[in-house]
This record gives sequence, structure tokens and C-alpha cells, in this order.
Amino acid sequence: MNDRFDAAGISKPAIAVYGAAGHTGRFVIRELLRRGFVAIAIGRDAEKLAAAEFPAGVRHEVATLGDSAALAGALGRASALINCAGPFLDTAEFLVPAALQARIPYLDVTAEQPSARATFERYSAAAEEAGVAVIPAMGFYGGLGDLLTTAAMGDWTNADEARVAIALDSWHPTEGTRVTGLRNTARRVTIAEGRLQHLPDPAQNSVWPFAAPFGAQEMVELPFTEAILIGSHLQLTELHSYLNTAPLRDLRDVTTPAPVATDASGRSAQRFLVEVEIRRGDDVRRAAARGQDIYAITAPLVVEAVERILNSEKQRGGVFAPGAVFDARDFLAALGPDLAL
Repeated sequence: MNDRFDAAGISKPAIAVYGAAGHTGRFVIRELLRRGFVAIAIGRDAEKLAAAEFPAGVRHEVATLGDSAALAGALGRASALINCAGPFLDTAEFLVPAALQARIPYLDVTAEQPSARATFERYSAAAEEAGVAVIPAMGFYGGLGDLLTTAAMGDWTNADEARVAIALDSWHPTEGTRVTGLRNTARRVTIAEGRLQHLPDPAQNSVWPFAAPFGAQEMVELPFTEAILIGSHLQLTELHSYLNTAPLRDLRDVTTPAPVATDASGRSAQRFLVEVEIRRGDDVRRAAARGQDIYAITAPLVVEAVERILNSEKQRGGVFAPGAVFDARDFLAALGPDLAL
């Protein structure tokens, strides 16, 4: 049996995680188990899966991306697939079709704009026809910004401008982040004149007055996958996304070490703050969220999304931004101690 029961005696489904042995994948496995799900750890390397030392009861499955039979077998008893294996430019094109064939929801945590955009363009019709929900970029970069922007929009059906500002006190990148950075070289896009357009080159620097403890930060315009998600369902004339420059110096320094766990949950000491402003005419609305460790917070974000999809009385088929299918304010509030609003 792959079923587990919660305190009310209700059976919890099995969730497959591709890239489970990676840094973010291990956080996702831990979050699934914390919520009572059965976890299926899938990867391309049996030794790496064994070295991850998952708790007893986590099933290991080895499946390379090109082996459709192995993927189908690994997903045979799963109720959803979470893809944590980057670069997503190389993995989503295999794993989205595998999830659609298995008739199970697909979610990933990509920060790569070309990958998220390709998922919308290639699979929207097939996902709708299959009645399967597909949500790319359901992580810190992408999903969180989309949810905060949707929450700030509230009952507005359109706005003149949205600004998303991210402050990190440091950035100790994982090996996967570095590999993805080398692979993801496409020119970035944002929303201008109501549609996705290339970001002007060079990107513009500015200063953002964050709340304490960050205060005023030097920023660079640097959109991630939130631009793709927001552009798919919110009516904005302009979107500007910023990241403070200090963590970019860490990222670009090849000697910056990988993140180190500082608590029992495995989180690093890194702190983040995301602030969003929406403007329509002279009216401005705001939303913000803060927390610890951008890799760790991705786990409750994507697992909360899986749980809501599976608990929905009627699942919608198609490729969606999280703000298009979830009540953004309620979703963010449900993250409790993991995310302070």
C-alpha cells in the first residue's frame, strides 16, 4: 500500500518528486512527509537517491528523462508530479508529457523564463484536453511573486503598473543554480505596453526603500518567471521586477559556497523580503512577504499547491499561474510560520 492516513483517518495520496535528491527536492520530500503524503523519490542516479538518506517508506525510482517506460512506471501509483530537476529547459519537455500521459497534475519550480513560457505555449491545449492541471514556476521565483501580485490586485481587473522587489541578505547558490545559470542565457522578458517584451538592455538600476531590516537597497531590474505567470492572467500595462545587487555579487563569485543548514529543518540563515506595489491611476495597493531560505520556502509553496489541486472538487485542465487557480490571499495565509505577510 502506498496510502498513508491523516489524523482523521483519511487516506493521503502518493506524490512523485523528480530530482528528489537535489537540494530543493529534499526540502519537498520533507514537506510532503510532514503533511502526511506518501513520497516517491525519482532521479536519474540510484547512488544519489540512496545518498540522500530519505526516511523509511520513501520509495526510490530511477528513470532517465529519455526512458518513457521507466517514467511511466515511476508515476504509475502517483497522484501528482513535482519537478525539482533543473535546468528545467532540459527536463520539463520530458516530464510534462509524462504527467499528461499518466493523467496527473504537474508542477515545477523553475526560475527559467524560457522553460515556463514554453510550458504555456506547448502544453495548454493538451493539458486542457486531458483535464490535467499544469503549474510551472511554483516556487520562490515565480509563484510567490505571482501570488503576491494577485493578492495586491484584489478586485481590480486591470492596473497601470506592478512592481515586484526582492531583497536577499545573501545568496549561497546550489550546484543546480550554477548549472542552470550557465544553461539559461536567453534575453529576459517583462510586460510592457500590455504584453511580454524583451527587457531593455542594459537593465536599469534603482533604489528600493524596503522595510527593516533591509532598508534602502540598490536594485537591478531582473525579471524571473513571475513575469510569465503574471502575464498569463493579470491585465497589466507594465511590470517591473527588481532584485537587490548584493546577492548577485555572491552568485557571480565562483568561491561563494553552497548553502549550509543552520536549523533542524535544513534551512540556511538566508533571509528574504518580497514587496509588491500595484498602481492604477493615483491608487496604490501593496503586499509583502518575508521568510528564511529561498530554496526551503519553495517546498511549502509547491506542496500547498499540490494539496489544493488534489482537494479540489473539480480539477481544471490547462496550464495555469497559481494566482489564476487559487485564492491568492488564502493561499499565502495558509503558509503560516513559513511565510510572514
